[in-house]
Amino acid sequence: MNLPTKLTFLRMLLIPVFVTLFFVEFPFHCTAATGVFVIASFTDFLDGYLARKYNQVTNLGKFLDPIADKMLVACALFAIVFQVPEFKIWIAVCSMIILCRELMISGFRIVASSKNVVLAADKLGKIKTVLQMCALIFLLPITDFIAAAENASSAWQTVAKVISYTGFALLVLSTVMAIISGINYIVKNKQVLKD
Repeated sequence: MNLPTKLTFLRMLLIPVFVTLFFVEFPFHCTAATGVFVIASFTDFLDGYLARKYNQVTNLGKFLDPIADKMLVACALFAIVFQVPEFKIWIAVCSMIILCRELMISGFRIVASSKNVVLAADKLGKIKTVLQMCALIFLLPITDFIAAAENASSAWQTVAKVISYTGFALLVLSTVMAIISGINYIVKNKQVLKD
């Protein structure tokens, strides 16, 4: 097993750590969970970079990498639904749209694979991923920020609000990009659906 695949396994192992830290309450547990999420997200970038740079792309890596990504994102999206009371319904809707898009593209890739067609990630999908990760990094620790702001100055409360609204705006943008990139991905590769 090469280094990129080991990094993918590490990402999968970090998911239960992230979930445990997020839901087991202690001071700044959401911030600690966010730190684990950032490390896990960085392994996603790093394993792909190393695999391409050192020509270590393997079938096991190609199989595990998207699964690890979707597991991490699904757990994080589920977690943030509980985070921001003002946007709870909208965050749930955005999360559902993003997860449905991921399922649709996974199914599309399975069909492509059965026809021996390799589908590379495109620029729009990468933009969607970056926006999604940034949104999650803003929203995951927001409960800690709000709790800290309750006993602090009005300036700190404003900071907590700005973080909350920024995270929500990024999530909405990433949802829009999820829809656009999903449609673009299928339209660009529509030959996969032809008999």
